[in-house]
Amino acid sequence: MAAESNAGELSTDGLPRKKFSGKKLVLFVVLPLVLLIGAGAGVYFSGLLDSLLGKEEKAAEGEQAAAEGEHGAEPGKADPHAAPVFYDLPDMLVNLNTGNKRPAFLKIKISIQLSKPEDVGAVEHVLPRIIDNFQVYLRELRLEDLRGSAGMYRLRQELLLRITAAAFPVKVKDVLFKEMLVQ
Repeated sequence: MAAESNAGELSTDGLPRKKFSGKKLVLFVVLPLVLLIGAGAGVYFSGLLDSLLGKEEKAAEGEQAAAEGEHGAEPGKADPHAAPVFYDLPDMLVNLNTGNKRPAFLKIKISIQLSKPEDVGAVEHVLPRIIDNFQVYLRELRLEDLRGSAGMYRLRQELLLRITAAAFPVKVKDVLFKEMLVQ
């Protein structure tokens, strides 16, 4: 019986046969395979593989055709890489809501960022409504509402909400404070 067990462990050449343990199999076969698949997925999703496959040239041709108007860009969609469009609102001077007899004033210069240059005309058309919404809101502010960066952030969000409602089809991206003076 010992001769049969020795025969099972010997290879055809008479040399002892080495067995692969589970750890060696994982270390030398499975781990490199997982690393290769991971590296391939990383290269594919990072876009490095596109230049090797020629997809870059097709994308450039598609962009050029869209720029020439062959395929026609979707109306109403703004190019995210286009230069920003800013519109300066007229200066506003309002008295703030104070509980005491001493009046407090807010002088503010605001610029708004629009998504498309064509929206400037639409904003000018509804400018009286925008100014009215701003004036009504600003007159109800207290001095405490304007203190600190949190107050400025809340004011920016409220004004953005009000201008978006007043000039509805126009997409207003941001409200920018050029000057703000509280006296």
